[in-house]
Amino acid sequence: MHSPDQPEILRLLPDGTKVVDGEIAISGVRVSDLAAAFGTPAYIVDERALRQRIRDYREGLHRRWPNSRVYFASKAFPSTAVYRVMADEGLGIDVAGGGELVMALAGGVKPSDILVHGNAKTDVDLRMAVDAGVGLIVIDNLEEIERLSEIVTGTQDVLVRFRPDVDAQTHSAMATGQGDSKFGLGLDDARAAIRMIEQSRCLRMRGVHVHIGSQVFDTTSFSEAIEALSTLGEHEIYDVGGGLGERYTYDDPEVGIDEYLDAVTAAAQKWLPAGSRLIIEPGRSLVA
Repeated sequence: MHSPDQPEILRLLPDGTKVVDGEIAISGVRVSDLAAAFGTPAYIVDERALRQRIRDYREGLHRRWPNSRVYFASKAFPSTAVYRVMADEGLGIDVAGGGELVMALAGGVKPSDILVHGNAKTDVDLRMAVDAGVGLIVIDNLEEIERLSEIVTGTQDVLVRFRPDVDAQTHSAMATGQGDSKFGLGLDDARAAIRMIEQSRCLRMRGVHVHIGSQVFDTTSFSEAIEALSTLGEHEIYDVGGGLGERYTYDDPEVGIDEYLDAVTAAAQKWLPAGSRLIIEPGRSLVA
């Protein structure tokens, strides 16, 4: 944790960042030295702090819900170096499209640890995912079931993304769970998708997925989404997405990982089957 006698700006930066002789030092390295070595602008990642953040998520979720897995929502920072760290720490990887899939594989992520989602997956994206042998593909619309079925020759595990009609308190451009969102399926279509997949020769219905948006600070929104997700019946996997907000400015609230995990798992204990597998997908709250 940051020392209380350090400047307020450090509360926006990774634990371990300090001000030394009037200059920011990240993990003991002065930013002027980094600028001299790599030029500017530059993205600077404190690997020690990143690994600790990963472990806080992974171990915190496991303590509360042992049958669980953390997937990194990699659109937050698709970098082969970051993918390597995530894979090394045992996280699954959530990719949106072929580009992130290629980078994740290049970063050493096992295909079985990859989840592919997105509301505009092309046939090329789907074929790349199937050919790579990814673990899970998230169905975002009814048409995708037919297209994916034409590509799969063996079997493919899938989740169905549900639009829960939860209006997360975030910027409208970052909200994805409201009733008129272009992402996921409404209740009737989600139920139809589940029936179609259960009758498929090649797609295996593993569970359901929800994601209400990004930069969400009100944890009750996550709880409401899980309650809504439970209306789709009992399944092996419940992927409740990510979206925890990250503090970018002094005016942003500070919501800790423990507070978020408490809210998510309390709702899961109330609304989901006890033996099910719980997945969360943090993105910016891991790497920002």
